Amino acid sequence: MTKQYKTLGEFIIENQDSFKYSSGELSRLLNGLRLAAKVVNHEVNKAGLVDILGEAGDQNIQGENQQKLDVLANEKFIQTLKKREIVCGIASEEEDDFISINSFDNQHQNKYVVLIDPLDGSSNIDVNVSVGTIFSIYRRVTPVGTPVTIDDFLQPGVNQIAAGYIIYGTSTMLVYTTGDGVNGFTLNPALGTFYLSHPNMRYPDTGNIYSINEGNYVHFSQGVKDYIKYCQKEEDDRPYTSRYIGSLVSDFHRNMIKGGIYMYPKSSVATEGKLRLLYECNPMAFVAEQANGLASDGKNRIMEIDPKELHQRVPFFCGSRKMVEKAEEFIKKANA
Repeated sequence: MTKQYKTLGEFIIENQDSFKYSSGELSRLLNGLRLAAKVVNHEVNKAGLVDILGEAGDQNIQGENQQKLDVLANEKFIQTLKKREIVCGIASEEEDDFISINSFDNQHQNKYVVLIDPLDGSSNIDVNVSVGTIFSIYRRVTPVGTPVTIDDFLQPGVNQIAAGYIIYGTSTMLVYTTGDGVNGFTLNPALGTFYLSHPNMRYPDTGNIYSINEGNYVHFSQGVKDYIKYCQKEEDDRPYTSRYIGSLVSDFHRNMIKGGIYMYPKSSVATEGKLRLLYECNPMAFVAEQANGLASDGKNRIMEIDPKELHQRVPFFCGSRKMVEKAEEFIKKANA
């Protein structure tokens, strides 16, 4: 007999009461993200058949060349959230500044802001490698009824009320948390419906995979170099396996399922790190912690960092608890 899977919509409704801000707005917001994800998934799957590959000809605020799919995904998520009138503000990795959104009666009544990386790893699209979307949701801190301000977006990760990612790969999955565990939903493309396929996702306490761009090894700090050598040493359950896709969502997803650590440290050429605190590190840290993992900048918990600007960069170490703790140990020892 065919196994009956619960749909994402059914799951959201059934679990709405367990969420402390149970007003129905968060459910509508998650459904809006679900809809936009399906639209972007459709476009990603057409790559190579229509003119959506390659660079768009512009740079984003970080000075990175925007891919055509970056622009498309950014537009789709913003348009979908705007039209459903469920958020009062959006900040995107692809936008210079945050976007303030009026409610239908122009009274700014909505309570949530969304921060989003519309298409993480988009440079991999041209070579048919998995990419993803990362999202983070906060309750506004300014009074309802007023336009949002920068303070609504510059909140530490501990204030997140929901976060997750969509991975566009051999199958398309939406993985998210509202602070009560992590669940993954796989898209059935024939029906256009997400089904609960990975309930209660959890990192193993340790693993045997380390994910880092070792081409930058000479630029890393001594503590990071020492940890990499530890991973490579033939002793006990080592050497570990090196696996690096170059798409945060893909590397994170694999390591959460199999056990491992993802690292993007600061270096002599990226002195603050490369990943964005608000669009990438905070949401992934929230998911990781809810899945029995850890996320650190090498010294401190990612979600306790007070952001100073929208596009702030930080070092990022994330994965199985014991592996992140060991990396921190090597970094601390080297700095002693």
